[in-house]
Amino acid sequence: MTNMRLTDRQRIDGALSELSRLIQGLSTIEPLLEAAAGKIEAAVRAGGKVMLFGNGGSASQAQHIAAEFVNRFLRDRRALPAIALTTDQSILTSIANDATFDAVFARQVEAIGKPGDVAIGLSTSGESRNVISAFEVSRLMGVFTIGLTGRSGGRLAGCSDLLLRVDAETTPRIQEMHLLIGHLIAEMVEARF
Repeated sequence: MTNMRLTDRQRIDGALSELSRLIQGLSTIEPLLEAAAGKIEAAVRAGGKVMLFGNGGSASQAQHIAAEFVNRFLRDRRALPAIALTTDQSILTSIANDATFDAVFARQVEAIGKPGDVAIGLSTSGESRNVISAFEVSRLMGVFTIGLTGRSGGRLAGCSDLLLRVDAETTPRIQEMHLLIGHLIAEMVEARF
């Protein structure tokens, strides 16, 4: 049976079954989730910040997670410094126009990043060149990198200090899990403040 011939019910059941498997699989990366929360806590306590970025749906998720840090997640507390590098149209378009789209996040990390900060890059394939470039710059600057990927982790796996890889092949399931991972980290970090 091809994917085009599936009924609505089969599509729903398939998606829910896949998500259930992926959620259960998060137990294998619990120590990595705790390590990510610990790195973010340490960065913030030392006066650092979290920079988040990705493309398309991952750009929206970077913005969503940044908002959870800056505003609140489940309870009122002090604002935590986080910024999505996907939001300033003038910066994004000037870098893409004057240099290359591959540099849109790297130039921003170079401009505002400092040693001890945390960069979170989201790429479902792990092959997003602009996310990889930002991680390369981060490493040179002493910025700790957390990669959120799917599939094999791609090239992003090789340049992440900490890799949170979702064991899925389809972009929608990977993105759904990235949001859950972002929420789990935000909840853990918030509890520490």
